Amino acid sequence: MRASPEVMAAVERLAAAELRSVNAQVEILLREALARRGLTPGHGRPGADDA
Repeated sequence: MRASPEVMAAVERLAAAELRSVNAQVEILLREALARRGLTPGHGRPGADDA
């Protein structure tokens, strides 16, 4: 995954504040974004990969 240095710095600050690794924080942010759109891992659009 690629993200701008500014976005990654913000994720790093948030991860540190919430005592998580950057990897765990990215996963949480992705899961929250998917949930807001009515999607959950394994229950996305038909035919979409859940990789």
